[in-house]
Amino acid sequence: MVDVAKWPIFSLMGPQELAVIRKACVFGTSANEAIYITSDDEVYVFGLNCSNCLGTGDSQSTIVPKKLDFLSGRKVVSLSYGSGPHILLATEDGELFAWGHNGYSQLGNGTTNQGAAPVLVSSNLLDKKVTEVACGSHHSMALTDSGEVYAWGYNNCGQVGSGSTANQPTPRRVSSCLQNKVAVSIICGQTSSLAVVDNGEVYGWGYNGNGQLGLGNNGNQLTPCRVLALQGLCVQQIVSGYAHTLALTDEGLLYAWGANTYGQLGTGNKNNQLSPVQIMTEKERIVEIAACHSTHTSAAKTQSGQVYMWGQCRGQSIVLPHLTHFTCTDDVFACFATPSVMWRLLYMEHDDFLTVAQALKKEFDNPETADLRFCVDGKYIYVHKAVLKIRCEHFRSMFQSHWNEDMKEVIEIDQFSYPVYRSFLEFLYTDNVELPPEDAIGLLDLATSYCENRLKRLCQHIIKRGITVENAFSLLSAAVRYDAEVSLHHPSTNCHLPSLSVT
Repeated sequence: MVDVAKWPIFSLMGPQELAVIRKACVFGTSANEAIYITSDDEVYVFGLNCSNCLGTGDSQSTIVPKKLDFLSGRKVVSLSYGSGPHILLATEDGELFAWGHNGYSQLGNGTTNQGAAPVLVSSNLLDKKVTEVACGSHHSMALTDSGEVYAWGYNNCGQVGSGSTANQPTPRRVSSCLQNKVAVSIICGQTSSLAVVDNGEVYGWGYNGNGQLGLGNNGNQLTPCRVLALQGLCVQQIVSGYAHTLALTDEGLLYAWGANTYGQLGTGNKNNQLSPVQIMTEKERIVEIAACHSTHTSAAKTQSGQVYMWGQCRGQSIVLPHLTHFTCTDDVFACFATPSVMWRLLYMEHDDFLTVAQALKKEFDNPETADLRFCVDGKYIYVHKAVLKIRCEHFRSMFQSHWNEDMKEVIEIDQFSYPVYRSFLEFLYTDNVELPPEDAIGLLDLATSYCENRLKRLCQHIIKRGITVENAFSLLSAAVRYDAEVSLHHPSTNCHLPSLSVT
C-alpha cells in the first residue's frame, strides 16, 4: 500500500491524520504544496502557496492543513497541476474548478487575474460533464464524458490546438482531426498535449522541439496530428514527462520518445528520439507507466509487481530501466524524482489488514483476548502470556511450571505504580514509551530490575529530554523516591545536580 508519508511534506502529520486521507497530490516547483481529500470528502491544502495555488483565498503559506469549504462534500475524480502552479479539479458531478496562477488565462475564466480561491470553469463547459483534467506548464485541458477535448491557456507553441499561437482565455474544443473521434485519455507535457482515442490511436500537438509528439520530426504542431509510428498498436495508457513521452499498449508493450538528456527514454543512451521506440523488450508484460511534466523521471510496473525507474533519479542519469524494491510507481517519485511531486492524484487503499506490529498494539490491555491480568494499585492490566514470554526474559523465567505465577490468572504487583507498570507492559507490545519524565524515572528503576537495557535507554532519553528548571527538583525527588541513578542537567540553565548520575 502507498504510504503518503514518504513525501516529506506529509511527514509532519500524525497517524490519525494520515488515516483519514483517501486521495492526495503533492505539487509545486519544489514539491512544497499538497492537497488531500478525506474519507468524508473534505478537501484540505497546506504548503508554500506560490501564486495562490492552495486556493485558500489569500497568499499566506501554511504548515497546518486548511479546509477548502467551497469544495466540501464534492467527490473529486480528477486533479492536475501546472508549473505556476495552477490547479484543475473535476468532481463526480462533472464540474470543473480552477485556481492559482493565471498569467496566461490557464484558469479558463477569460482573465489573467490570479485565482486565490476555487472557481467554477463554466465557459463553453456549462452543459458538459468533465471526467478528466490535465495541466501543462501554463495550459489546461479537460475531457468530457462524451469524449470531447477542451484546451485553453498558454499557446506559444500551439499546445491548445487551435491552429494558431494566440493564447486561449476560455475553454475551446480541440477539433481538427479529433472532431469525430472519442477521446478516452488526455495528458500534457510542459508545452505539448496528447490524447488517446477509443480505438487506441494517439494524437499530439504543441511543442515538438525534442520530438515529444513522436511524429518523426521536431516541428511544432498547431493542431492534433496522429502518431503514425504507433499504427497497428492499441495504446491503453500514455504519460508525459517534461519533454518526453511513454505509451503502453494493450499487449503490455512499452514505447518511448522525445527528450533523453537524462536517459528518461530508457534506451541505454541519451539520444533524443523523434519517433516511438520500444523499450524493456526483455522484461515481462508492463501493466503501468508513470511520468509527469515537472520531472525527467520515468517508471514502470510489471505484471508480477516489479517496479523499474530510469531518467533523472536523485540527480543521477539512469539510462536503462533499473529494478527497485518499490511496490508501486508512486514511490519512485516520492523517493527519487526532482522535485518529489506526485505524478497523479494518489488514491489511498485503506483496508482492515493489520501488520503483526499493529495487531499486537491493538490487543494490548484487551480483556477479550487476554489470558492474564496484572493488578496494580487496584487496577487491572490485561495481557497475553505468550507475548510476555517472547518479549521479556523476566517473564520467560516467571512463567515456568515450577513458579507459582505460572498457574495464576491474576498477578499482584505492589513495588511499582500503575502508570509505570502499564507503560512497561505496553512497551513489550509496541516498543514505545509515552510517560512524563517523573514517571520515566520509575520505569527506569523497573527496567533496571528486569534487565531491560533498551527500555533503560529510552527512559534515560525521556528524562534528559524533559528536564527543565521548573521540574528539576521534582525529578530529583522522584529519583530519590525510586532510588534511581539519574543525572539532572539542563545545559541552557546550568542546572546540575551532581549527586545523581546516569550510567
